[in-house]
Amino acid sequence: MRKLDGIVAKGLYVYVLAMGLFHIYTAVFGTFEAYLQRAIHLTWVLPMCFVLYPLAANGKTKVIETSVPWYDWIFAALSALPGIYIMLNYDEIMMRMQGVDDLTTAQLVLGTLLILLLLEGTRRIVGLPIVIVAVFFTVYTYYCDAPFLPQLLRGVPTEFQRLIEGMYLTDEGIFSSSLGVSATFVMIFLIFGGFLEKSGVGEYFMEFAQAFTGTAPGGPAKIAVLSSALFGSISGSAVANVYGTGSFTIPLMKRIGYKPFFAGAVEAVASTGGQIMPPVMGAGAFVMAALLGVPFNTIMIAAMLPALLYYGTVLLMVHLTALRDGLKGLPADELPTIRSVMKKLYMMSPIVLLVYMLLAGYTPMYGAIAGISLAWAVSLFNPGKRMGPKEILQAIHDGSENIPLICTACASAGLVIGSVALSGIGFKFVGAVLALSGGIPFLALVLIAVVSLVLGMGLPTTSAYILGAALGVPALAKIGIMPLAAHLFVFYYAIISNITPPVALAAYAAASIAGSPPNRTGFAACRLGILAFIVPFAFCYDPGLLLKSTIAGNLISIVSGVAAMAGLGFAITGFTKRRLSLPERLAFAAFGLLALHGNLTISLGSTAAVIGLFLLLRPKPEGAGTI
Repeated sequence: MRKLDGIVAKGLYVYVLAMGLFHIYTAVFGTFEAYLQRAIHLTWVLPMCFVLYPLAANGKTKVIETSVPWYDWIFAALSALPGIYIMLNYDEIMMRMQGVDDLTTAQLVLGTLLILLLLEGTRRIVGLPIVIVAVFFTVYTYYCDAPFLPQLLRGVPTEFQRLIEGMYLTDEGIFSSSLGVSATFVMIFLIFGGFLEKSGVGEYFMEFAQAFTGTAPGGPAKIAVLSSALFGSISGSAVANVYGTGSFTIPLMKRIGYKPFFAGAVEAVASTGGQIMPPVMGAGAFVMAALLGVPFNTIMIAAMLPALLYYGTVLLMVHLTALRDGLKGLPADELPTIRSVMKKLYMMSPIVLLVYMLLAGYTPMYGAIAGISLAWAVSLFNPGKRMGPKEILQAIHDGSENIPLICTACASAGLVIGSVALSGIGFKFVGAVLALSGGIPFLALVLIAVVSLVLGMGLPTTSAYILGAALGVPALAKIGIMPLAAHLFVFYYAIISNITPPVALAAYAAASIAGSPPNRTGFAACRLGILAFIVPFAFCYDPGLLLKSTIAGNLISIVSGVAAMAGLGFAITGFTKRRLSLPERLAFAAFGLLALHGNLTISLGSTAAVIGLFLLLRPKPEGAGTI
């Protein structure tokens, strides 16, 4: 980003603050009609891409620009014109959506301009991969009858005028539901995050984790897991979470004896999991609720058990690793006391209120507004963090300033959504998956998992999920997978691409802090996050893991899930009461996997086997490593 100063910086501050206040207003008093709200949102955000981000990053010289060149001012002004046209001619466009009128020259030019500038803005902020994907699908829509394409991928091409119309003047392209999520839920939750930071609630998350886990064996690793789970659910960005908490936790892990690559892997896994941890789960979960047409609390409840199993497995493995290697915790005098933390337990109240309102059926926007109000209120009881008018405005600005990445990613993903709708490639993809899998659900799931992982390489999670959902969910629905499970399946694999080499952004960010080899850190993160690769397959067969079965079925799924967590944790670390032999590790791994089978007899039998194996193991001989 450019580091602007002078009158430009002040003007941009007011611009971003006004944008935040507008979105707070619409969250409280109601949004505009969907297409108009999305157009206003994008029109406000897109010029920021050209003012804040340079044409090319100065990677070698590390020089940070402090002024905006003339051509970027022109790009910024031009990027606002398509949206301004929509605002000024909204009624006419709405009437036109119902008819079959040809595009005017102005509409054709503005639509083309919007697509080109959106792609350039996305390239500057998000990166080249999503631009390549968006361009591929858009060009395919126009040339899908090209003779060099395989017969399976050929279709009826879309005329240029119809292409621009679909992308610009309807709510099925750039202004689709994915951008709608950015314009409503994501924007207000970013502001909520700004209030949590300014009020000291975010800092309290770290103190809470330190007090309860810091002195235990491997305490810093447990601090990383717990604090990242608390903070990551609100931030919704794995990489931001790594830098936010990892700069503190990774050096502490290295200090007590964890190897650098393992310390980085723990933080990467913990930070990545924040996006599957209710209550917020990042922007992708809001998109999922919009695509499924269900209340957000439905997504939140379904995601709860898999997320707890994910973090439970990570906590178990860092604990077993600490016991195995004789790693101690931190001295108590270096940490906040449990008593001091409990005295400030009211700092958790904004999150508690948010969870209550979401579970009670209130909209996420009302929940966020309530959380913002309570975060301000609790700051008044937190010396040094009291939020006066200046701090309130700063929190709104700091939260709003983070929206360009998500907004441009969602808008560019809209190009893919529009292309799928116009070209019919989604149906062709479904046919290809069914043909390659032979209609076998497990093979179809493997194919969609690979596609989601590949799409997620280098893309923000939200974009990867949107693209995966547009292509993969229809195929999974065709083979009988429950829609909610299908969406969560794609969502999980889009997320864990953050820790999956060769492009593992969260693992690489953690490796840069830990000073460890990036790929080694990534592979260690994959081992720690093993349950995230397995559970999505399991909940496609067992609705109890999503708490969508009977009460008895849900309870059995919880018990078998815990058994799977323990079995896989023991197998991967190679330690329980003592170091395990290879046959013992293989037995724990096999029974842990079978516990998630979904068949009642197999799941309960495997659960009993994991418990029996654990009870039969003899503890390590005395003196073989003390803690």
